[in-house]
Amino acid sequence: MSRLEAVGAQLEAPLLVTNLTNVFYLTGFDSSNAALLVRPGAETTLYTDFRYAEEARAVSGVECVITKRALMRDVGERLSGRVQFEADVLPYLEWERLNTGRAELVPTHGLVDSVRAVKDDDEVAKLRRAARIADRALEALTAETWVGKTERQVAWRLQELCHAHGADDRAFESIVASGPNGARPHGRPTENVIERNTLVTIDWGVQADGYHSDCTRTFSTGGVLPDRLREAYEVTLAAQKKAVAEIGAGMTGVEADRIARDVIEEAGFGESFGHGLGHGVGLQVHEAPRLSTESDDTLVPGHCVTVEPGIYLPGLGGVRIEDLAIVRDDGLDVLTSFPKELIEVR
Repeated sequence: MSRLEAVGAQLEAPLLVTNLTNVFYLTGFDSSNAALLVRPGAETTLYTDFRYAEEARAVSGVECVITKRALMRDVGERLSGRVQFEADVLPYLEWERLNTGRAELVPTHGLVDSVRAVKDDDEVAKLRRAARIADRALEALTAETWVGKTERQVAWRLQELCHAHGADDRAFESIVASGPNGARPHGRPTENVIERNTLVTIDWGVQADGYHSDCTRTFSTGGVLPDRLREAYEVTLAAQKKAVAEIGAGMTGVEADRIARDVIEEAGFGESFGHGLGHGVGLQVHEAPRLSTESDDTLVPGHCVTVEPGIYLPGLGGVRIEDLAIVRDDGLDVLTSFPKELIEVR
């Protein structure tokens, strides 16, 4: 079954796809101004403006309609009857423009995302390649000197190494967080100089062939680590390993999160783990499903997820350890391979 057929099979009324990532996923058409009308049974119309006409007409299996630059208003005037739309991504102003027509607009959520969340073999191969590129770049970085450099210098060097090892782009702005800055889960690299006797958390990823990787490792800069930081590392590692070993298809996102959270809470660090255990990764760095205390998702084979518990101690530092993995019937197929035991860097 094609991707369009998989979406069309779910529909009771036509669905207007306005999430550009979803348009690309379903058709391979990459544009800054497009919409896709998928009807029950998968009959599909692709709307875009003159700038993308040639590329749009080359897309197989869809009817191509060239619109005005103000695409939503133009499309709205063409639609009638009951039409579903992606309520979670369509801005209110664009909804107003779409609503000037005759169609009855019905909000929906996640119809394409649920299909996109299940990766096929080709997608898994691309995700695996992205993870391998990122692993090799970080391995090269650990052979260099970090102590005495700023977080920004190390982050920039990591970006260079990712490109050198085959990345098309970085997946997101890398996090290099040393010392107390490591207590910020999404701390941005600063001009702080990396010192000895502390931890450095690096959260990085690459984009390759359109797909992303996402991984985190925490390193020691040698010397004598504060006991609280060393304990936080050991607890985080135990929680992460347990989650990787036990998560599998059929488990809810809440149940998956609970595996790691129980380990951290039992060690007395519960209040220091304030984010969810993980999220989906694919054409976007953050997509379905979610592994968290608030998740509504159930894991199925083919889901690509991160497993990333962390402990954050304000004024002292932090630890996060993250792998990228594919959900299988019998557990997780881990794509990231960089060692998780505490490594000392110079």
